[in-house]
Amino acid sequence: MVTRVATVAFQGIEAVPVDVQVQIAPGLPKFLMVGLPDKAVKESSERVYAALLASGLSLPPKRITVNLAPADLPKEGSHYDLPIALGLMAAIGAIPQDALEGFLALGELGLDGRLAPVNGILPAAIAAGARDLGIICPEACGPEAAWAGEDVDIVAAESLLALVNHLTGHQRAPRPLPRKHLTNGGLPDLSEVRGQLVARRALEVAAAGGHNLLMIGPPGAGKSMLAARLPSILPPLNPRELLDISMIQSIAGELAGGAISDRRPFRAPHHSASMAALVGGGLRVRPGEVSLAHNGVLFLDELAEFAPQVLDSLRQPLEAGETVIARANARVSYPSRVQLIAAMNPCKCGLAGTPGHTCKRGAACANDYQARVSGPFLDRIDIRIDVPAVSAADLIAPAEPAEASSVVAQRVERARERQRQRFLEHGAPGIYTNAAAGPTLIETVVNPDSDSRKLLLQAAERFNLSARAYHRVLKVARTLADLAGVDRVARPHIAEALSYRVNLAAA
Repeated sequence: MVTRVATVAFQGIEAVPVDVQVQIAPGLPKFLMVGLPDKAVKESSERVYAALLASGLSLPPKRITVNLAPADLPKEGSHYDLPIALGLMAAIGAIPQDALEGFLALGELGLDGRLAPVNGILPAAIAAGARDLGIICPEACGPEAAWAGEDVDIVAAESLLALVNHLTGHQRAPRPLPRKHLTNGGLPDLSEVRGQLVARRALEVAAAGGHNLLMIGPPGAGKSMLAARLPSILPPLNPRELLDISMIQSIAGELAGGAISDRRPFRAPHHSASMAALVGGGLRVRPGEVSLAHNGVLFLDELAEFAPQVLDSLRQPLEAGETVIARANARVSYPSRVQLIAAMNPCKCGLAGTPGHTCKRGAACANDYQARVSGPFLDRIDIRIDVPAVSAADLIAPAEPAEASSVVAQRVERARERQRQRFLEHGAPGIYTNAAAGPTLIETVVNPDSDSRKLLLQAAERFNLSARAYHRVLKVARTLADLAGVDRVARPHIAEALSYRVNLAAA
């Protein structure tokens, strides 16, 4: 007789159905695991055996075969411990087989029979709900699974013994409640930034349209300070965005205690980060920083200090909104719709262009330093601004109170609502920002007048704008019009959008 327990394997954020089949047959005592298990899955036999003993159960001295079907799908991770243990317990009659029907199980076992938390509970629970199944998981993962909805039956147990008591009806485990991550204090506020009116304006435009932004300036000018305050003016997450972010964080094991956060991600990897750390990869193909920043901000400080090949690996995610990682035996994709904010010094010494400073190497210092960032990568950045240094005298002198983030956030939210409604009317309900619109769609919603077309033509001929740069100018111009609350993109909007792009083209 073969007992079956449903579980999943993870390919990106997708939970693929896996059928755990357990057979106990006459023969020499042996524990066989088949179905392309990796090292962690193969070692589960020892954990399962010890956990069953700790729970007062023992396996018969027979031939035990565990098949993880489909057999040609690689199985990775420790979450197969629980379904294997449940299959064995059903096979020896410790729990009724029909008690496992209608459930999907995953969890790691300790040697004492306790259930340890595992990654990927949220996408597994959502997949279970789509198949009209419940889910059996460790108690620590219960709050995370509860976000899949009230229709999903959830059994979250502390140990194998508690799980047996629940399945046999002796002691019911309470249904877990969804848990939110409560952050301490508010976000850094824009009112703390002194001066930098041009940079504040560019940051507001970038937030309103979801545009990529590059800030170039000397050390201490406030580039990192401005980037850290971008989340305070971004609109709140909608339910779909929140779900996508939480699923990626669940796969990466970053949902502490099963609690999700309603704040947009803000990821700031160090410039020594490898390609696998930034775009994803590794032995088990984990999501990288660009995927963990999905629907949020990816801040790359000291941009020119990143390895050139690492930066160029971001070109496809920035353009397509997803990261595709191909291996000899797997092809995994993770959502990666991010807003890139980058900052860099103008040269190696950091003071090129500063009044009163003369570099010994002259213009070659700035040219060589900025050449570390490739042209195709720069072409994907919509807005580029120079951030001059703020002197100590400017900081000491009394100044008018700067505009708070809450005021700017209201303008940003109104502009984004105009974009959402516009794309909804044009049959694109999944697009919320101008930056995410395709070339044909953005040309349709911009439709510049004759004066604006002439200006665009002159700029394209003078600065050799690529087709991508042309469409990104249109996107920024459309955002400027949305911030102004007008339906028609006019010449001043095109001119301001070009001013952000011309600096980039000339760099």
